[in-house]
Amino acid sequence: MFDKFKRRSYELEHIDTGNYTPEEYEGCIGELQFVNRWMGDAHSLKATLLREIEAQKLRNFSVLDVGAGSGELLRVTAAWARQTNRGLRAVGLELNERSAQSIIEESSRFHEISSVRGDALALPFSDSEFDYVICSLFTHHFVEEQVVQILREMSRVARRRIFVIDLHRHPIPYFLYTTAGKLVLKNRLLRHDGALSILRSFKADELLELAQRAGLRDIRIERHLPYRLVLSTAARATMHLQDSELARATQAA
Repeated sequence: MFDKFKRRSYELEHIDTGNYTPEEYEGCIGELQFVNRWMGDAHSLKATLLREIEAQKLRNFSVLDVGAGSGELLRVTAAWARQTNRGLRAVGLELNERSAQSIIEESSRFHEISSVRGDALALPFSDSEFDYVICSLFTHHFVEEQVVQILREMSRVARRRIFVIDLHRHPIPYFLYTTAGKLVLKNRLLRHDGALSILRSFKADELLELAQRAGLRDIRIERHLPYRLVLSTAARATMHLQDSELARATQAA
């Protein structure tokens, strides 16, 4: 019974294969916002990215959300920025045309938010273009080699840090989702894909290994309720700056 949690599943979700109707996809967007709001992603964002911005005392900052869905976390960020009198440039990247459009539609009251269609494996942005780059419930859709490439790309376009929020592969959230979830969720995509997403997700040591394979440093992995993992690492620009400072210190010595 518990053997299925020892290793990641590579069974594709309906959302990855395109096995859904336009109506199902529209319903998925709405229910997914509900799931993200009440199942911990916004909480994880506030406890990591927003806390980091506050600690750095930034009055203006920029954020790229890779695989942003309908832009729910960007709206959480924009609302917080307004409440704390901070300037924000927020961009949601989506390969799916309907999702990219949804970001704009759902974020109409936030002029700070825009969307771009693009591939996470080759981000269409310059090096160090954003202070922070995030993604949420995204990396489990990819095989390990692709996750490594995504992490490298996120680090490349970030100036400060990247934050990766994803599911923690564990029996408890799986059984809760497949029991209580059936009472709440009506959309076929979420009912099926949500449970499979947990089986496709990671454990902390697996995320650590992928970040190391990507050549990243200052790696942190935090556990957040309910069964979320947050990987954060220094951006490539930050690593280069640290290397330069170390080299100067060595020469001076």
